[in-house]
Amino acid sequence: MIRGTEPAAAGSDPRTVRPRVLLVVAATERELASVRDAETLCCGIGPVEAALQTARALAERPVDAVLHIGLAGAQTLEPPALVLGSEAVYCDVIDASSALPRIERIEPDERLLARAREALPEARVLPIATCGAVGRGSACEVEAMEGFGVLRAAALAGVPALELRAISNAVGEPDRARWRFDDALAALADAVDRLVPALRVYDVV
Repeated sequence: MIRGTEPAAAGSDPRTVRPRVLLVVAATERELASVRDAETLCCGIGPVEAALQTARALAERPVDAVLHIGLAGAQTLEPPALVLGSEAVYCDVIDASSALPRIERIEPDERLLARAREALPEARVLPIATCGAVGRGSACEVEAMEGFGVLRAAALAGVPALELRAISNAVGEPDRARWRFDDALAALADAVDRLVPALRVYDVV
C-alpha cells in the first residue's frame, strides 16, 4: 500500500496518523518533471486517454486525492496566469439542440479547492473547458484537453480531485512559437511546490 514519506507528528500514535496519498496527473512528463513528495501519472493527451489512464491508476493503487495539472490556453488571461478549475466542462459533448442526457460538467472537491485557494491566493477560479482539439472550448475563458476525463474518472472511483492550470498561450494564437511554454511551466512548478504540501495534510484513519 502506498504511503507518504513524512514522519508522524510529535506525540502522535504512528498507527493512526498518516499523510494523504496524493496522485498528481498530467498529460506529459514535462508537466510532471518538478513534482516532489507525491505519486505521479502521465495520462497522455486528450480526454479519452486521460480518463482511461486515470481510471486504471485509481483501480491499481490506493489514492486519497488527485491533483490534475498542466498548461492551458485562455481567451483573455495573460500567460503565465494560474487557474484553479471551478468546474471541468466537456465541450465535445455539448449539444444545446439535443434532448439526450449527457454528463458534460463536473465540479472539483470543495475541500481541495478551499485548500488550494489558500495555498495559491493569486490563482483565478474559473470553469476550464475540456476539448479534443484546440479552439473548441470557446464556452469558457480557459481551455485544455484532459481535465474532465481526469475528474470524471476520479469521481467514479470516489476520489476527490482538483484541476490546476498555468496559461501558456492565447487560444486564438496560431503561431506556437509565440506560446510561452517555459514561463507557464515555471509558474506551474512553483504553484505545485506550494500546493502539494497543502493537499497532503495528515489524516486520522
